[in-house]
Amino acid sequence: MDYVFTLSGFNDTIDHRATVFSFTLLCYFVIVFVNVSLIITITFDEKLHEPMYILLCVCCINGLYGTAGFYPKFLTDLLSSSQVISYSGCLFQAFVLYSFVCSDTSILAVMAYDRYLAICLPLHYHSIMTRKRLFNLVCLSWLTPFCIFSINIMLTNRLRFCSTNIQRLYCVNWVIVKLACPGIDTFINNIFAFTTLSIYILHWLFIVWTYIYIVKTCVQSKEERTKFMQTCVPHLISLLTLFVVVVSDFLQMRFLPENVPQSFKNVGAIAVVFFPPLMDPLLYGFKLTKIRKRIFVLFRMREN
Repeated sequence: MDYVFTLSGFNDTIDHRATVFSFTLLCYFVIVFVNVSLIITITFDEKLHEPMYILLCVCCINGLYGTAGFYPKFLTDLLSSSQVISYSGCLFQAFVLYSFVCSDTSILAVMAYDRYLAICLPLHYHSIMTRKRLFNLVCLSWLTPFCIFSINIMLTNRLRFCSTNIQRLYCVNWVIVKLACPGIDTFINNIFAFTTLSIYILHWLFIVWTYIYIVKTCVQSKEERTKFMQTCVPHLISLLTLFVVVVSDFLQMRFLPENVPQSFKNVGAIAVVFFPPLMDPLLYGFKLTKIRKRIFVLFRMREN
């Protein structure tokens, strides 16, 4: 059956659509500009073809992928008199946004591993973090979420729905499953969702483990403390930002009562697709000396 879902999260934006549309379009333009700028800078400068910068480039590509799953549809809905989405479109959007968040987590975990090797095992860094290993880790960071959420979407696709009202600005798989008709068995969906959550909790535990060793090493060396401040601080801010926005949105979906204002829920939902894709390139672009110098050189070349 071809369901059509209504995105009722837009109800609070009716009186301010022009303002929200203009601000959102500007934000999306800035996100695309800063991410593309960093990708081009790293791609065309051979001096930046190091694991840390390549991972940053991958992070920016993933940010563009995730925002493409939200902003075009969101902007279109702001101009439309009705905010609806087809069943297949809803599943696809849920797939893109879930895989974006989980890929971002995996990439940041690989970056933590890279910083651990560079600071704690500097003599073995180049023998361990080879191009082949880096390629495999990046592929794993992308393919694992894609495989997991392909199965997740297939499990959702077998359900029948008695309601088509999604109280959000975009589709989320857990919310879609909640709309299943009473009596429909969603036990497998819940078990698989719990397994997925456990996998990415392990990612965060691994990140914590790496930073325990990084901090221990940096305490003993002034040189390593300088390296930590230059390369690890942006990474930590990225990690903290992603953790806060994702956990906040997750807790909101699971535990907030229905009578909480929709505008409050919308802020939490948009934060997931706004802060990580915007902050990562800005943080690294301004903090990492090599990238900052290269960007300045590019701008001077354009001026001349």
